[in-house]
Amino acid sequence: MKIAIGMLLLTLGLFISPAAYAAAPELDMTATSVGFIALGVFIVAYILVMGEEKLHMRKSKPVLVAAGIIWILIGWVYTQQGMQESAEHAFRQTLLEFSELMLFLLVAMTYINALEERRLFDALRAWMIRKGFSYRTLFWITGVLSFVISPIADNLTTALLMCAVVMKVAEGDKKFIGLCCVNIVVAANAGGAFSPFGDITTLMVWQAGMVSAQEFLVLMVPAAVNFLIPTIIMSFFVENRKPSAISESVELKRGAFRITALFLLTIATAVACHTFLHLPPVLGMMMGLGYLQFFGYFLRMTLPGSLARKRAMAERAGDQERLKRLGGVVPFDVFSRVSRAEWDTLLFFYGVVMCVGGLGFLGYLGLMSDFLYNEWNPTYANVVLGMASAVIDNIPVMFAVLTMQPEMSHGQWLLITLTAGTGGSLLSVGSAAGVALMGQARGYYTFMVHLKWAPVIFLGYAASIFMHLWLNSATFLVFGKV
Repeated sequence: MKIAIGMLLLTLGLFISPAAYAAAPELDMTATSVGFIALGVFIVAYILVMGEEKLHMRKSKPVLVAAGIIWILIGWVYTQQGMQESAEHAFRQTLLEFSELMLFLLVAMTYINALEERRLFDALRAWMIRKGFSYRTLFWITGVLSFVISPIADNLTTALLMCAVVMKVAEGDKKFIGLCCVNIVVAANAGGAFSPFGDITTLMVWQAGMVSAQEFLVLMVPAAVNFLIPTIIMSFFVENRKPSAISESVELKRGAFRITALFLLTIATAVACHTFLHLPPVLGMMMGLGYLQFFGYFLRMTLPGSLARKRAMAERAGDQERLKRLGGVVPFDVFSRVSRAEWDTLLFFYGVVMCVGGLGFLGYLGLMSDFLYNEWNPTYANVVLGMASAVIDNIPVMFAVLTMQPEMSHGQWLLITLTAGTGGSLLSVGSAAGVALMGQARGYYTFMVHLKWAPVIFLGYAASIFMHLWLNSATFLVFGKV
């Protein structure tokens, strides 16, 4: 019976998602009507999430409702048994884990939005456009930059930035834009796999204490292989011609580079808090939000003097265009950057975390863990889970593993980090970067365009796994949390 239920969970897409540490169940409800109802509610909710593009319904809605229903069912059963304190404790424990991660992500999103508002990303795009690179060169540059930037700026932001460059330079060239978008998604996901800040999945593994910040770096070579193999093959299908010349000039807003430095300082603070003081990384990130607020205060206080100097220079140069731009300058506001965070993603994150916490408390994750990591070899389980992330998104897969917390070596934790981060590249719907680019490059980058290159991407996926097993074999001998 338990094997059958485990097979059902796996066959249905390993839909059980995030909740970094679900409380251990006191009542096994996996074979009860309440358990089946809760499981069915989550499956229906996740089907609605997967149909977001067709239904035009934000993905947070169904999981928020599902989370409420699942925990209400749990509360009702435990109250009937006179054990309501246990259910309350389990809910609060799951909520605490989400809160730490949500605040961490909120600060990171705020910094990225601040850099976007200061036009740093626009300036990078304009520089690439002015250089007049050939299509093949642009294909390689956007791919390499996606791989290099995503460990810091996260894979979603990086993919959107690089897609904007391609759309601007090769406007109307459907084949080139589609191929570039495939390459960008693969590169951004691969680059995000060897950094705690490159993806939500790596952030989860790091915050859970399964892998230290410096240990992620051993995945750099496997991640590079994951990116390079499909990119080299796809590059032969890119025409070696130049796009029509486009001229664009972008003036950075005041403080852009200083905000970048503050973002790096914030990351360093978070890492130091976690590595040396053994405190949650969110402490350093929230402190970093304070850095940005102080700098925002400085920008507001010095804005009148800065504008006066720039107006005087523009008047002397007779630059009416610049004078017009200066007239529309508004003070930098940190809280306006906070409000522009991807709240649908954060609320979806909450819903999925609370759903999996509930399903784990019902006992389903124990069954899944036993089936995957006891009946199977952990290596096979982690490879298959990575491939499953192409169907149901890598975030739910990673949180399922973290919730189950199977006894694995560091090498295996690094393996599931690599496979969950890069396995989503196999399909366009397997990662946030792919889904976002389907919207940004609508009509150019589609599910079928990406699917055509899935065999090539799989070659990179398989090669990166073998590279990790070979290069980092010593990490498979070390067990336990760091």
